Amino acid sequence: MKGRTKKTKNRWLIAASAVGIHISIGSVYAWSNFTNPLIDQFGWSTSQVQLTFSIAILFLGLSAAFLGHFVEKHGPRKAGILAATCFGVGVMGAGFAVSMSSLTLLYVFYGVLGGIGLGVGYIAPVSTLVKWFPDRRGLATGMAIMGFGFAAAISSPIMEALINSVGLQNTFYILGASYLLIMIVSSLYLEKPEEGWAPAGYVKKLESGKIEAKVDLAQLTANEAVKTKRFYYLWMMLFLNVTCGIAILSAAKPLAIESIGMTTVQAAALVGVLGLFNGAGRLGWASISDYIGRRHTYTAFFVIQLALFALLPFTTNAIMFQVMLAIIYTCYGGGFSCIPAYIGDIFGTKQLGAIHGYILTAWAAAGIAGTMFAAWMKDTTGSYESSLLFFSGLFAIALVISILIQVDIKKVRAEQHNSKKSNVVQTAKSV
Repeated sequence: MKGRTKKTKNRWLIAASAVGIHISIGSVYAWSNFTNPLIDQFGWSTSQVQLTFSIAILFLGLSAAFLGHFVEKHGPRKAGILAATCFGVGVMGAGFAVSMSSLTLLYVFYGVLGGIGLGVGYIAPVSTLVKWFPDRRGLATGMAIMGFGFAAAISSPIMEALINSVGLQNTFYILGASYLLIMIVSSLYLEKPEEGWAPAGYVKKLESGKIEAKVDLAQLTANEAVKTKRFYYLWMMLFLNVTCGIAILSAAKPLAIESIGMTTVQAAALVGVLGLFNGAGRLGWASISDYIGRRHTYTAFFVIQLALFALLPFTTNAIMFQVMLAIIYTCYGGGFSCIPAYIGDIFGTKQLGAIHGYILTAWAAAGIAGTMFAAWMKDTTGSYESSLLFFSGLFAIALVISILIQVDIKKVRAEQHNSKKSNVVQTAKSV
């Protein structure tokens, strides 16, 4: 009908759709459920099986970087369907690899194809959510990325039950088909808001003067963003936070056994519980960042972790040890969820998906650096304690970078203010 206006979608359902995609792709962190069954069935080594996960994370970073422009050009719906196809077929293809007893096919399907689905699926809904929640960017991105963090806890028991009841091959087929369906249904509801859209309540508060509009530092394309110092500061901050976080994730169980004398069963249970803090930190810290700002949130991450990493090797009290680890896990998860909102604050939302994709290469690099260094320190010194002191030093560097980015942002703000002032003067003179 002529003159009929398009109905605006419910932004909370957009958020729920994003969570649906992230819970599906986040199941990659439950890969360890397949490790022993694959080793038992085929006699492959632990390193051979674990390489599948490493390839998937590598291609997550690569596809996020190289397909970020695809997300911006074709929109979240098409990007989400592409992610669903790659990830769903990748997981089902792992079932085919099992039927063929082929490690190479496992790498190709789950590692490469599934990894591509991971990368596109990670950035597509997040970049869209930032645009739907101009008033609560942190909360919005925190909700989706929390889904990624909690996914392992949700999918692990399901995987375990399926493997025991229908076998390894059929488990991959069932999971792959389920992820494909959930992600496609979620993707079909995804959509960018209209240009200049804002929630009614937010607009009323702005008009009444109750709140001030948050103005982004700039509106840059991805290619413009990578030419700024701020981009590399942000990349390094994420890289250092993830490098140290992954190291502590990989060492948490042996640390608990060596430092406070936990049994293997108790340490394994602790790691499972700490995973919940990883997920909770993604929503909690991102929500806090809406009030104290992303700049101050990252500074808080680095101050807190600098102290905790330095104290952990000397902590023998079991309760204190667990509390400290829990706080570290929240900071690790929070680092992921605050990044998209931080990108929006300093680069705008014009090509947020593409910029987010470039920044996520820090995740891929850290995934290799963190685990390898922690393992090397363990082999060299015989314990993880010395590596924790080293990582504390890395947080000192990260803290300096978080201050440098604040200085750079203030400098740009001052330049913008002076430029605006100059334009007003010039206009007044011409009048």
